[in-house]
Amino acid sequence: MRRITLVTAWMLSFALLVASPASAEIRIIQSPGGRVGPFLELFDQVRESGERVVIDGPCLSACTLVLSLVPGERICVTRRAVLGFHAARSVDRSGRFYAEPEASEAVLAAYPAPVRDWIRSRGGLTSRLLLLKGRDLAAIYPRCR
Repeated sequence: MRRITLVTAWMLSFALLVASPASAEIRIIQSPGGRVGPFLELFDQVRESGERVVIDGPCLSACTLVLSLVPGERICVTRRAVLGFHAARSVDRSGRFYAEPEASEAVLAAYPAPVRDWIRSRGGLTSRLLLLKGRDLAAIYPRCR
């Protein structure tokens, strides 16, 4: 089994693992999210590699960008999968969060239509974390085999 090397050490704790080349998949076991840039780079590489993505635990915040970058037919979910969405936000020099409405709209527009519709049906992207899991998630993405 080989590991994906990410830009920062704190991201290594997210347990994003890649199985042997024979199985050609990346397994998301737990990711609380984080800065958008490293996730965009990672999922761009995954898209280009042709690897399948198995979501096998919490994939929150910036981790959900996988849905925008990797083709849906290469994504599957397990019973442990949970996707968590919220509005985009940044941190100022004082450590306070502030909303980024334009970035939130861009992220929402980049999600596949069924995910966008699910988010909109629950009030859209706000500071509140929306959790897509269980039957709702399985209605959008197939269970992994």
